[in-house]
Amino acid sequence: MYSDQTYELTVLPGTTRDGEKEGFDRIVIRPGDTLSIVGPTGSGKSAFINDIEVLAQEDTVTGRSILVNGEEPLEDLVRDPAKKPIALITQNTRVIADLSVARFLALHLQARDTGADSLIAGTIALANEFTGEKIAGSMRMTGLSGGQTRSLLIADAILIGQTPILLLDEVENAGINKERVISCLREYKKAVIFVTHDPYIALISDRRIVMKNGAVTAVLEPDGSECDIIGTVSGMDAFLWDLREKIRSGELVSNPEKTQAAPKKTGITA
Repeated sequence: MYSDQTYELTVLPGTTRDGEKEGFDRIVIRPGDTLSIVGPTGSGKSAFINDIEVLAQEDTVTGRSILVNGEEPLEDLVRDPAKKPIALITQNTRVIADLSVARFLALHLQARDTGADSLIAGTIALANEFTGEKIAGSMRMTGLSGGQTRSLLIADAILIGQTPILLLDEVENAGINKERVISCLREYKKAVIFVTHDPYIALISDRRIVMKNGAVTAVLEPDGSECDIIGTVSGMDAFLWDLREKIRSGELVSNPEKTQAAPKKTGITA
């Protein structure tokens, strides 16, 4: 468990695909930080978070190094899943164990040496805040949809794993309620790194890491000048979420100009 331990990650630069040094000195990731990794397909976004997930020590193709609290990570942080302070959840994450949801979570509790069985119900309830497809403890893990699986794993990392650092690779494509996920991650003071093509997620993050040619080309820290566009994009995003849910439920959608006023801003700001 990590409740009494603070983790700060430092990413040290590697090289571009052409062998040139990356365009930053170091990137420090502290508890509560939100970062977005942006760039075109193939620019190296997933490789960046994979370096963090394996706690690279110049031993990956990028040549980056990851420090934990300013030092080279201890071997047990790298090798022992129960001690690793990082959880990676991707849009392709699947669970192959044919267990019930409740049994899957109970085994994780056992592995974490945590006897709080109430966390099972709490984790399922939290996951159901993220997904429109309700999850029950009796469901089989192999029968969950992509959105249900990602929602459950995020909730599991927050409540049972108490993982300090979450790496989320394009999870918005799984149909989860990303606004609720982001609010929850901030509430629990998680450091979270999004690999994303979603403008809303990128805009509300504390920093944006821009990738090209397999390397970081810029680290942008918003200065408040994007607040108006964030409000506009937030309203559009909320409108599209509501529209998607209506279509999923089988409703016929009327002309939005007649049935709905302009989208309202939501509560999340940068």
